[in-house]
Amino acid sequence: MPRLRALAVLLATTATTVAAVATAAPAQAAPPPIRHVWVIQLENKSYDQAFVNNMANQYLWATLPKAGEVLRQYHGTGHASLDNYITEISGQAPNPLTQADCPIYTDVLPGIMGTDGQALGTGCVYPRQVRTLVDQLEAKGLTWKGYMEDMGNDPAREPATCGNPQPGRPDPTQAATAKDQYAARHNPFVYFHSILDVPGRCAAHVGTLPPLADDLKTVATTPNFSWITPNLCNDGHDATPCKGPNTKGTTEGDLIAADAFLAKWVPQIMGSPAFRKDGLLLVTFDESGLSDTASCCGEPAGLNTPAPGIMGPGGGRTGAVALSPYIRPGSVSDVPYNHYSLLKSLEQVFGIDEYLGYANMAGLVPFGADVYNRPGGGATTMPGPLRPGDAGSTGTARRLRVTARFEHARTVARMRARLARGLRVKVKVTGSDRALNPVRVRLARRLAAGRATTVASGPRARTLKAGAGTLTIRLGARGRHRLRAGTYVLVVEVLHEHAVLRRARVAFRVR
Repeated sequence: MPRLRALAVLLATTATTVAAVATAAPAQAAPPPIRHVWVIQLENKSYDQAFVNNMANQYLWATLPKAGEVLRQYHGTGHASLDNYITEISGQAPNPLTQADCPIYTDVLPGIMGTDGQALGTGCVYPRQVRTLVDQLEAKGLTWKGYMEDMGNDPAREPATCGNPQPGRPDPTQAATAKDQYAARHNPFVYFHSILDVPGRCAAHVGTLPPLADDLKTVATTPNFSWITPNLCNDGHDATPCKGPNTKGTTEGDLIAADAFLAKWVPQIMGSPAFRKDGLLLVTFDESGLSDTASCCGEPAGLNTPAPGIMGPGGGRTGAVALSPYIRPGSVSDVPYNHYSLLKSLEQVFGIDEYLGYANMAGLVPFGADVYNRPGGGATTMPGPLRPGDAGSTGTARRLRVTARFEHARTVARMRARLARGLRVKVKVTGSDRALNPVRVRLARRLAAGRATTVASGPRARTLKAGAGTLTIRLGARGRHRLRAGTYVLVVEVLHEHAVLRRARVAFRVR
């Protein structure tokens, strides 16, 4: 059967080079000499929401990936919010009250220790024998701080340091107000007696967000570990309109607010002496949407609840971005990770020789050579400003090239047979964003006056592993019988959100 030879189509866009996608289990070796870590915790978004269907908010989906690495298979460990935050610093699995975001601030009871370092029972505040990452850090003489945006804005709700609710009382921070958008359930440090019971300890380490700017000015004033929680608007939790202002001073919420928050604070972190010396910045989400209960990495159900994701085994796929002098800009990893992996990775980075809770489960993989893919380190610079209409442009003149190979027939009868079996289109994307932009294909018939009508479409738009894959166009019997002789056009489209960034057409004649 005649073949249409390789069709190379140039799609004009600009971006930095995307490195090869890592998919296999990473090589395990000692992590690089990272001594300063920041975690910025965002809320309630799936990977597709944050990194695929998010064209309007380019800082997250375009700018940050070009400065670091996208962990495309990063997962939350539960639903709703609080159980994920607790997991990240302690390795404790969800229990029914942490899954409900602890509307009443009560102790975990009975709280006795079971297997795998898990506290038995249900409740909010874990007993003193449950240790956390920050307990481990202090034992090694390392420093830490939690920066909580809006905490203490309304002293009638919560204090300006620590920010814990009153024991045995309803949590007054469950919903934002116009004056105060702090949420205690997004502050993991107030759920452990090991932190709360030492007089003054929590207040000395957990405070408001503005001091972060001064702390970043020198290596000496920068904590080894910094946890950053935006308010309920800026973390993407609340939709438009937010109860109070976002970073821009408007009430726009969701990823619009999260993007503005990142655009303000990430350059300050990446420009700090500590980051340039030996830093690692992680931008994570606590969980995906409630309907996404996917899990990874052998996540167990835990001893206290049958389903960490309430309706399923996990917190869904969220994705994350990692930035460091030891991470090659523009790289991508498809190695599965979750919050337990993150805890184990941080313990390794700081030279801690024990893993807490389920961070210690057999087979759990911490960040490896797929993440720390520039072991010798290198200069870190934020990409330049984005121009309107650019697909994540940073001013680097590099084009995205798409090559499509497919077989077609030159007669109507053979074309009908081809579409019945499935017209296989091999697509390869090289250059920038090859593993980030979804691709779709369709077949159209050219009509008079340059118009065209779609006769068949491929599968739903999807990202291509390492920028290459096969998309199949099929047409049912009724549609096949409507095929006529004429000029047909294979259309390859590169997307972000539901908009077509660039479109390529290849015409061929059927008689």
